[in-house]
Amino acid sequence: MVKLTKIYTRSGDKGDTSLGTGKRVPKHDLRVDAYGCVDEANATLGIAVHTAQTQAPSLVPVLQSIQQDLFDVGADLCIPQTPDEQPGAALRVLPERIEALESIIDEHNEHLQPLNSFVLPGGSRLAAEFHVARTVCRRAERVVSLLHEREPEATSLTVLQYLNRLSDLLFVLSRVANDNGKSDVLWVPGKNRKQE
Repeated sequence: MVKLTKIYTRSGDKGDTSLGTGKRVPKHDLRVDAYGCVDEANATLGIAVHTAQTQAPSLVPVLQSIQQDLFDVGADLCIPQTPDEQPGAALRVLPERIEALESIIDEHNEHLQPLNSFVLPGGSRLAAEFHVARTVCRRAERVVSLLHEREPEATSLTVLQYLNRLSDLLFVLSRVANDNGKSDVLWVPGKNRKQE
């Protein structure tokens, strides 16, 4: 159980912090960067939740559920896996959560027209917020990918898969927020080039 009674401890004033195991590492440690990016993705989703309350209320429970998942992702990342780890010894993201995202993607994607071009980030305010969350999530995915490459035994591949699928879902939701894609702003390659 988490209990926060004092917000500042001064323990990180020299540039280090504790992992979930208690091990002290520099604040720029790749693992800290990974769950820091996940935290940023969660914060951007918080903005989208606020906007969705008026623009797409049916999405609010979905987004809040994802925010819960992202805290689980951070908890998973802050405690490196060990080869002898017993089931339930640490909070780990389960494959069922990836399946849940895929189900939501399928549910919403079936109402969207296929794309013939890339979509520019924007359209409605909520769509733009989903694009911001998507790009921050992709950054988290890149950092976790590097962490998994450097520490494959200590880093959950399920976390990487979850972030990948979440980025896909956020793209789909951006189109949903653009009147099911009808208000998408499409990329026109070379649109601003001078005629030769």
